Amino acid sequence: MYDEIKQKFSKLEKKLSDPTISTDIKKLTKISKEHAEIKDVILLINKIDKLENNIKQNKEIINDENDKELKEMAQNELKDLKIEFDILKKEIDEELNPADPNDKKNIIMEIRAGTGGDESALFAGDLFRMYSRFAENQSWKVNILDSSKTGIGGFKEVVFEIKGQRVYSNLKFEAGTHRVQRVPETEKQGRVHTSAVTVAVMPEAEEIDLEIKAQDVRVDVYSASGPGGQSVNTSNSAVRLTHLPTGVVTQCQDQKSQQQNKEKAMQVLRSRVLQKLEQDKHDKEAATRKEQVGTGDRSEKIRTYNFPQDRITDHRIKKNWSNIANILDGGLKDIIKSLQEGL
Repeated sequence: MYDEIKQKFSKLEKKLSDPTISTDIKKLTKISKEHAEIKDVILLINKIDKLENNIKQNKEIINDENDKELKEMAQNELKDLKIEFDILKKEIDEELNPADPNDKKNIIMEIRAGTGGDESALFAGDLFRMYSRFAENQSWKVNILDSSKTGIGGFKEVVFEIKGQRVYSNLKFEAGTHRVQRVPETEKQGRVHTSAVTVAVMPEAEEIDLEIKAQDVRVDVYSASGPGGQSVNTSNSAVRLTHLPTGVVTQCQDQKSQQQNKEKAMQVLRSRVLQKLEQDKHDKEAATRKEQVGTGDRSEKIRTYNFPQDRITDHRIKKNWSNIANILDGGLKDIIKSLQEGL
């Protein structure tokens, strides 16, 4: 069973050990990525091979053994083995034929304050912490690519990457407008305010996914700024990139050097351009489509975080959860599972 996949994995391992491949970075990256993806499937295939062997042994006991008690034990175990076999086979099929080809990719996430002023910026910071904590629980890596902080501790916007196993599959449904209802820290009269934050989720585009030509990118450098817009350094380390054919713009100022900022800005640019090209293609094929992120208006919402009632509501699947504190501390598993099953 699955002999073709095993043969493909064996060939990839031979290619990785070939010294001539190591000199071609693009080729090596492509092969390494393919090897890593198939390796997960191979582990599942090894498990199913052992199950097949156990099923065969139990069938032999049932057919050949005279001991009734032993036969009954083998029959009961066979039922469990068959259930496990079906579950494992489904897992392998999903790995080999994902519904979304981007499911295994890392992501670039953008969180931006919408309506609500300082309270919106504070909630943007809360969402960034929520996704960071969830990523930490999954043993994923989070790296801020660009951010604009406010003086009271929130974010006007924050752009960051999350790297790990099946990140896009888990977080793609987080894209949209998140509405929060609570009493702001700055509210003296105890009134509940409603604010909104937008979240964008893009599968990370690598060079092998999209090549951007140097002549198609305008590079501008400037001094990095902190809260309130004041300059935080005297050198022009911050970088802004403009992709001339599409008009897509990215910037980065959170790294230590101009070169590092340029590399991170290019990483975001590649993902945004790929997303734009895919959206343009989709627009031509469909008469209408839903925007991933709206204007940040309170009425355009995918989820509401109601603090006075300790309730989170996802409006797409019309489901509620309590314990906001735990969810904002990274306890997103139940919500993500419900979205994966319901959307």
